Amino acid sequence: MKLLVTGGTGFLGTHLVPRLVEAGHDVRLIARSKPSGPAFAKTEVQQGDLKDRDAVRRALEGVDAVYHLAGLVSFQNKDARRMYELHVDCTRELLRDVREAGIKRVILGSTSGTIAVSKEDRVGTEDDDYPITTVANWPYYLSKIYEEKLALEYCRKHSVPLVVLNPSLLMGPGDDRLSSTWTVVKFLNREIPAMPGGGISFVDARDAADAFVQALTRGEVYGRHLMGVNMAMPDFFDRLQRLTGVPAPRMKLPREVNIWGGKLLEQLAKLRGTVSKLDPQEVEIGEHFFYLEPAKAERELGFKARDVHETLLDTVQYIYGKMPPGNLPGTRGRLAESREGT
Repeated sequence: MKLLVTGGTGFLGTHLVPRLVEAGHDVRLIARSKPSGPAFAKTEVQQGDLKDRDAVRRALEGVDAVYHLAGLVSFQNKDARRMYELHVDCTRELLRDVREAGIKRVILGSTSGTIAVSKEDRVGTEDDDYPITTVANWPYYLSKIYEEKLALEYCRKHSVPLVVLNPSLLMGPGDDRLSSTWTVVKFLNREIPAMPGGGISFVDARDAADAFVQALTRGEVYGRHLMGVNMAMPDFFDRLQRLTGVPAPRMKLPREVNIWGGKLLEQLAKLRGTVSKLDPQEVEIGEHFFYLEPAKAERELGFKARDVHETLLDTVQYIYGKMPPGNLPGTRGRLAESREGT
């Protein structure tokens, strides 16, 4: 098939595009410049971005299906408008052009945070409603909810086949911008002073990419598909400690105190003319539960999560290769031991 991939140079895209090429598909990207590397050697690039309507329409010419992965991950309020423009405004215009072009299928890369996020210790499913009140102060998740809602409503109304995939926090190698693996980065830099009280869900980007490939012909049309592995925060950080030798945060504080402390640290940083290493929004997110049930994705898309040890080890090794060694004390030897033991 002739495929267009938006966001093909991002974390998920760099794993998905080679798989699509290997499967024999003709892949076209829309990007500001030709990406480098062997993964993109056999792809066509339409120069431009999603705000350039003419470039988008040219990119859609002759295309059978679209993977819409383009997104911006930020927990800074200053980026709220940019995220809304990309996730909502650009998606709305893209779907209009998709309809005009007669595209046969759209696969939307959403996030589990449009469904499975709660103040309570519970497991989310695709039947859950949008947690708008819970994420109201988090522009990233709020804009992704609006994106998902408009995509489902528009495609149903105009009979455009749409499959929505909802991976949780992406882990594994390849996160060049460190936008998804930020939790691990902050742990390695010892920037998490107290143990978060919530629960995390994460998915290896390679496993998510495999499911996205399957979504080209499988999956519930107009349905959502959660993917991830659930883990309590103490377990998550203890595993990272065993892998790296970096001590996990041991101080445990009440939820309200943790959130208040994050805001206090931000104010102190502003007084010093610096930026807080831990954003208050990140602290608040860590006090929520992102547990999910992946059974539907396993059934519909053949999703299968690999061993979490492999995912976390490969994540840390990739981050280690991108950051100054002095920032990651004691990591190199412990990682070598972990690799030998797998």
